[in-house]
Amino acid sequence: MRLRVGLLLAVLLAAVLVLTVLPVGTPNRSDDRGTLAGGGDPTDTDQQPRQTSDGVPGEIAAVVPMYLRGRPKVDRMRKWRIAPGVRFQRWDRTDARGQIRAYLLRIDPSVKGVRIDYASGAQVPDRAPLTRLLRRDRAVAGVNGGFFDIYDTGAPLGVGQDRQRGFLHAARHTWNNAFWTDRDGTSRIGKVPLEASVAEYPQLPLTNVNSPRARAGAIGVWDRKWGETAGYAVTDGQKSNVRMVVVESDRVVANTTDLTTGKAIRGTVLVGRGHGASQLERLRVGSTATIRWRLARRPVFAISGEKVLVRGRKVAVSDDRFLHPRTAVGIDRDTGEILLLAIDGRQPHSRGYTMVELARMMKRLGAEVALNLDGGGSTTIAGRDRRKRVRVLNQPSDGSPRSVPDGIAVIYRKPG
Repeated sequence: MRLRVGLLLAVLLAAVLVLTVLPVGTPNRSDDRGTLAGGGDPTDTDQQPRQTSDGVPGEIAAVVPMYLRGRPKVDRMRKWRIAPGVRFQRWDRTDARGQIRAYLLRIDPSVKGVRIDYASGAQVPDRAPLTRLLRRDRAVAGVNGGFFDIYDTGAPLGVGQDRQRGFLHAARHTWNNAFWTDRDGTSRIGKVPLEASVAEYPQLPLTNVNSPRARAGAIGVWDRKWGETAGYAVTDGQKSNVRMVVVESDRVVANTTDLTTGKAIRGTVLVGRGHGASQLERLRVGSTATIRWRLARRPVFAISGEKVLVRGRKVAVSDDRFLHPRTAVGIDRDTGEILLLAIDGRQPHSRGYTMVELARMMKRLGAEVALNLDGGGSTTIAGRDRRKRVRVLNQPSDGSPRSVPDGIAVIYRKPG
């Protein structure tokens, strides 16, 4: 009997050793693709779902069934208070798949003087290291934000609403899963779509404001918060069957098929492609065009993510295959805390996480709902160190902090 038990344990141990080096079987190909995702054979690294803005292929996670993973080892725990209501901790976690290093900010927005805000540059496409973005708001901590157009305009793909500057950018149909705060100060995670129209021409298909591109067959809108006209960069290089209309003080001042580049936007610029371009022909120079936009739900702060990771304390994603550095935001309804999590990856000290592992970690930390933010080389978490200097606290996989267009800023102002 003892011999049989010994043989069984040996077989199980051998299985674990084999499984830790074998790739996972074919995943659910419909999951976690999003707007940036690719198709094809997921075992081909060039065809992996694009889960980060940089599009770098993720390593394939070892197949280790949950019942064989055992109890993880947690060590090298460090923690300190960054400000009243803002705590930081860092730890290593090792399981059958390998080691990761995690970084967590716990924010209690009920503490007087604490608030969450949108961190960004002076104009929507501006990019800078996270610490520089945080410095604009004199923030004490923060993480990188949502996915962005890394190889072209540099602008965020989704929603951006700042407490002081108001609406910055958004899209109607895509990238509107967001972390946001309502007028009562309650933090939420869910869809925050764009509402945009031209009063005199309500049938015009306005699909995005200050986003990296005009959608095929539709119309995009840009204003002075974007900065300068971007020419054919916002039409994916399409030069035929496009049209640009310039509106100043609710009056059409230009309507042309030539898209300008590098010209300061003083009013509002509309760019249409295909059917959208045809629709813009009716806006004659000198006619009235009253363009209005806002975010549904009217948040005071909002920032886009991609997949909702946790909903109702249940894991809401299924990709347990591709490893990347990760960033996430969650809400613990029991304590009222905001959780900002970063996981290092693509490095010897930290293998990175799959989407499922990220969701499980957020759930383990107490999040009732959580949202995936941009990962890969963008993953950055920053905060005051013990000398009260705001610095990068993780190890970005690029070797240095990446310039990003936005982030979540944690602000503390001493009441008085």
